Amino acid sequence: MDSAQLFTWEALSAMGGASLLTFFVVQYTKTLVDRLAPRLPTDLFAVLVAFAILTLAQLANGADGRDWRVYGLAFANAFLVAAAAGQISNKAMHPPGSGP
Repeated sequence: MDSAQLFTWEALSAMGGASLLTFFVVQYTKTLVDRLAPRLPTDLFAVLVAFAILTLAQLANGADGRDWRVYGLAFANAFLVAAAAGQISNKAMHPPGSGP
């Protein structure tokens, strides 16, 4: 493993790495997406971003792109990753001890 890498494909396959990258992608693109698709809820956008990240990570780690199970599992896990990214966002916007 290259120690200069902050994210690896293996880390993006795991909950922590996928959630963190989902959080960053959604935060940096949310304003643009709100302008382009104003009716798309942020939580659904986060699921789509998580699905893309999880799918790419699985394919990069050698999964067979013709196997439907790769996409099914990535879709199911995308909801968990998006929920975790939402919690990261909540803690970033409202750190513990910052208010009532």
